[in-house]
Amino acid sequence: MVLSKLFLFFIIFLGGLFSISLAGGACGYGNLFNGYGTNTAALSSVLFTNGYSCGQCYQIRCTGTSACYAGSPVVTVTATNLCPPNWALDSNNGGWCNPPRTHFDMSKPAFNKIAQMRAGIVPVMYRRVPCARYGGMRFAVQGNMYWLLVFVLNVGGAGDVSDMSVKGSKTNWIRMSHNWGASFQAFSLLGGQSLSFQITSYTTRETIVAWNVAPSYWSLGLTYGTYMNFS
Repeated sequence: MVLSKLFLFFIIFLGGLFSISLAGGACGYGNLFNGYGTNTAALSSVLFTNGYSCGQCYQIRCTGTSACYAGSPVVTVTATNLCPPNWALDSNNGGWCNPPRTHFDMSKPAFNKIAQMRAGIVPVMYRRVPCARYGGMRFAVQGNMYWLLVFVLNVGGAGDVSDMSVKGSKTNWIRMSHNWGASFQAFSLLGGQSLSFQITSYTTRETIVAWNVAPSYWSLGLTYGTYMNFS
C-alpha cells in the first residue's frame, strides 16, 4: 500500500486537547491509554471527513520557526478526534480549525516532540503514512438487543474504515451504516449468535473478513479481537 508522500504546509494549534483526546474524542475510541497512547491529534473538519478519517496516521514535522527543535524531529500521530470550527473567531486569530484550513490540534506529548510548548502555534509539514499496529483489529460492541453499534479499533494500514458488514451465525451478511466517528450500526436481532465482520478501508478500498470475532455469548460493553488486520 502506498500513501501520499507529498509534504504540505499547515498550522498546528495547541489548545488544551490533551485531556480531551485521551478520552477518545469524536472518534469514540474510549480511553486512549489502552489503545492509541498519547501521540494523537484532532483534525479540522476538512481533514476529518465526517469521521471517516478516524484512525489515520500522519507524520508531522515543525518548520520555519525558532520554536522547532533542532534537527526537525518527526512525530507520528493518530487521528482520534474532531477540532470543530469556531465561527466567532477569525481563521487567522483563534478559529484555527475553521474551513478551509487543514489543521491538527495535537496532544501535549505529541506537540512537545517537535516544538517548544511555549510556542502554542507553529507551521509544520505533514504527510499521511501507513499505521503500524500490533496485533489484529478490535471491535467494541455497544447498543442493545435490537441495535448493534460497533467501534472498530487498532486498524492497520491506512488506519480507516469506510464500510462494514456483520454476519450472525444464523444470518446472511447485513450491511452496517456509518453512525459517527469510527462506529457502524446494524438494526437486527443478533443475540445468541457468533458475529463475523467484513471491513473495507476508506483509503485503499481493501476488504478484510474477520470470521467469528465474537462468540455466541457476546455481551454489550465488551471488546473482541481478531488476528486479522490491514498491512
